[in-house]
Amino acid sequence: MSTSAQHTGYFVPGPSPFPVLAATGLVMMAFGAGFWFNGVPHAEWLLLAGFIWLVTTMYKWFGRAISESEGGMHNQAVDTSFRWSMSWFIFSEVMFFASFFGALYYARVYGLPDLAALHSKILWPTFQGTWPSVGPGGLIPAVQVMNPWPIPTINTALLLSSGLTLTISHHALRANHRSKAIFWLALTLVLGVCFLFLQAFEYHHAYTELGLKLTSGIYGSTFFMLTGFHGFHVLLGATMLSVVLFRMIRGDFTADHHFAFEGAAWYWHFVDVVWLLLYVLVYWL
Repeated sequence: MSTSAQHTGYFVPGPSPFPVLAATGLVMMAFGAGFWFNGVPHAEWLLLAGFIWLVTTMYKWFGRAISESEGGMHNQAVDTSFRWSMSWFIFSEVMFFASFFGALYYARVYGLPDLAALHSKILWPTFQGTWPSVGPGGLIPAVQVMNPWPIPTINTALLLSSGLTLTISHHALRANHRSKAIFWLALTLVLGVCFLFLQAFEYHHAYTELGLKLTSGIYGSTFFMLTGFHGFHVLLGATMLSVVLFRMIRGDFTADHHFAFEGAAWYWHFVDVVWLLLYVLVYWL
């Protein structure tokens, strides 16, 4: 937030096209991903176009919000509303992941044992309630469960380390040590990018060497949904941290006014916690 004189009342921005534009980009990405997963030719271009559309919209939208902040339009009441908005946004993300973890839990604890039970033998006489499931009659090729070593374990160390470096950066900013804060934030971003590269390598290994794909039954779909959705959030968090790093280098933040940093830090720590759950529930159990 700028140190200029603040607006005395609660600032209400005028009509904006950005929510509609952002929703349009998300819809394009959803259709592009759906078509791509179902083998529609050139659907990946629709997904890419939607992503570029969304990134451009968010760049413009955040730029306007930053300009309003630097113009002194954001007072304490607006800052409080931002904090509540970010909290509710993270809560909505918690619900997303809870539903995906719930799907994994239901499939392993209830779904497969029920289909393999005596009363289901009439419909599925050859079904085996093993994990990963190969479906009735072995319709799905057998796949190997992803090993927690080495990539997932290394990624766990990377994300935990990034949470530590981000906290150090925050404390440095609050102590008005800007150069130190910039260094540790940049290191956090590097660790996040390394995580994404290793995740992409693991996906390539799963597809080309292990035969694990989205079509590999309930295990393949839940594995890629959980890890892929989390990876997207790491990408989003890294984008937030990149913007925060640029603004920190530019001198936008002070020791007392830096909610953009705090909001991105909340989100990053949330991503860390989700990964720990993934590491235990998907890779180890």
